[in-house]
Amino acid sequence: MNQREIFLRHVAQTSAAPLALEIAKAEGAILCDVNGKEYIDLIGGISVANIGHRHPKVIDAIRKQLDAYLHVMVYGEFIQSPQVQYAKMLTEHLPRSLNCVYFTNSGAEATEGAMKLAKRFTGRSQIIAFNNSYHGSTQGALSAIGSEYWRNAFRPLLPGVFHCDYNSFEAAGAVSGETACVIVETVQGEAGIITPTKEWMLALRNKCSETGALLILDEIQTAFGRTGKLWAFEHFHVVPDILLLGKALGGGMPLGAFIADQKMMAALTDNPALGHITTFGGHPVCCAAGMAAMNALLAEGIIDSVKKRGELFGLLLSHKKIRTTRAFGLWLAVEFDSVETNRKIIDSCLASGVLTDWFLFAPNCLRISPPLIISEQQIQQACEILLRSIDRS
Repeated sequence: MNQREIFLRHVAQTSAAPLALEIAKAEGAILCDVNGKEYIDLIGGISVANIGHRHPKVIDAIRKQLDAYLHVMVYGEFIQSPQVQYAKMLTEHLPRSLNCVYFTNSGAEATEGAMKLAKRFTGRSQIIAFNNSYHGSTQGALSAIGSEYWRNAFRPLLPGVFHCDYNSFEAAGAVSGETACVIVETVQGEAGIITPTKEWMLALRNKCSETGALLILDEIQTAFGRTGKLWAFEHFHVVPDILLLGKALGGGMPLGAFIADQKMMAALTDNPALGHITTFGGHPVCCAAGMAAMNALLAEGIIDSVKKRGELFGLLLSHKKIRTTRAFGLWLAVEFDSVETNRKIIDSCLASGVLTDWFLFAPNCLRISPPLIISEQQIQQACEILLRSIDRS
């Protein structure tokens, strides 16, 4: 059997039609397959490779940590320098109330931990989430996903989870003294880049403060410069009680985190002890890689060019078949008339050396979330291929 046949037979599949590219090398904003064909990466591992694939500082940090130790003990028992230093760095770039980090293996696990923390700290069980939201595929996170299509096959799920319309002021009115938390994407990603108003975000923040509910902001896709600021909540002048991170947090290695005030996080340490535990969460190699990636992001001024590069995509992607383009920073959803049209364009792009994709809750929209270091020349080349693919659709 060739590699494709082995992949399809022995690797659990998530869809009936995987892309099935066999990648041999990745560097910067370019992927290269086993046949030597190059692809401009407009996905970035779904907002993971923000500083590019295999950034030299990340590779050096991984190699250095490999020479020290790998896994030594379950999370939270030993003092492991990569965890300690990365937690310190993260909190130094966050508001004072977000001062304690719980590292996980993924964004979905961060969601699970945050939901547990909200219930434990408030003594309440009601959770408010939003239609067309995405927070992960584990049971608790799935309960908060805002689409019955994705939830239905796995019921029964968590009770007491209520869904409201994103950007609707009725959502703030639904928050009460029975609400443990409101979990919301700072910008909705899988809905096709839906941006809230500042007034709505502030209304959610105020209602949570009034009722004692916790505001959980999911920045698993939006953090680390994707929107043109380090944290997307900076655009809206609100501070969450709990912040969810993942994707780019590990610099290409698997890593997630939920971050809150230390007094709040202490609720997981007693009655019961070990209220939330993980074996591999905050793996030292992942934390070393993540810290190196964040250092590179800040030191190299990568975020400074995000707005300009996002605007360049918007300027170049002008075509009568494009219904609209929604954008926030270097993160775009290009909308077409149908799912079928979008799939044809995606397939044509792939054949021509551009990797892009669709959105879970907006499958008629083409995803653009490249590494933030993508060059203007690569953007121009990718857009030329995109426009030709649209012509052929």
